[in-house]
Amino acid sequence: MGEVSVTSDDAFTDLVAPLRRELHAHCYRMLGSVHDADDALQNALVQAWRGFGGFEGRSSLRRWMYTIATRCSLDLIAERRRRALPIDLGPSSQEPVVDDVPRTDVAWLGPYPDGGMESRFEEREAVELAFVAALQHLPGNQRAALLLFEVLGFSAQEIADMMQTSTPAVNSALQRARAALREHMPSGSQQQALRRLGDTRLRKLVTGFAAALERGDADELIELLSAGVTWSMPPLPHWYQGLEHVGPFVRAVPLGSCGEWRARTLTANAQPMVALYLRAPGDDAYRAWSLNVLTVHDDAIGDVTSFIGVDAFTSFGLPVTA
Repeated sequence: MGEVSVTSDDAFTDLVAPLRRELHAHCYRMLGSVHDADDALQNALVQAWRGFGGFEGRSSLRRWMYTIATRCSLDLIAERRRRALPIDLGPSSQEPVVDDVPRTDVAWLGPYPDGGMESRFEEREAVELAFVAALQHLPGNQRAALLLFEVLGFSAQEIADMMQTSTPAVNSALQRARAALREHMPSGSQQQALRRLGDTRLRKLVTGFAAALERGDADELIELLSAGVTWSMPPLPHWYQGLEHVGPFVRAVPLGSCGEWRARTLTANAQPMVALYLRAPGDDAYRAWSLNVLTVHDDAIGDVTSFIGVDAFTSFGLPVTA
């Protein structure tokens, strides 16, 4: 492209505006946190504005902005702890833990407000919860190389220039990243599973999940779950696997000791999500409690990841009472 001239804050904002959404998603994939992605993108925009005079259109604006955003994300990875889910911390619990206590010494993975993700199939796959969680097991340079190559379509030579390394180093990082990712990823993506399931069955699963919680019907809820279902609730450390353990948990905790639920269906990480508001015994309002990202396996709900806390609601622009 030819030389680009920017003479005002407004002009620069207009120039990069078409890239903001995809850059933010890239930072989220790198960092596993909406708040960290906000910080990385803000740092990248500031650096881009300050350095635009030296850019002069020597490469595409998109490549230049991804270079800066990737480097800002790598800086944060070096400063902060790896994002995790309860399943990363230890084995599943065999008995329901009614009074589980949040762990504050863990940097927890967070959900992503995808806004419906009207984008390419590959881009929706790349924000799926399992993929982003698996990425967090990779060193920063491998994470960056994999995303820039597999998701964003940059060549190994372009990535070498962006990361200030050699092409052989990029190819080596890609090889190691792919091998490590296979150890942490399920076979097949959620986008493939959702297509096989179909919109009608998916709606029945999601609305059934929400309705069963609102009605307090444990049997109805359990019928929607797969035999090997997992249920986790960051920042609570305990998690459950298999109907023989998830079933008693459902009866003892969300439909036993919590209170009354009000549900709202949305999407997160290009997957179905149910936002739950809880009215605890003695309370007069339904208050924000958890964002429940659902993963489907075959014809049932295979994983429930319940992100507990008001912060998750505000990052999705959701009210804190219902």
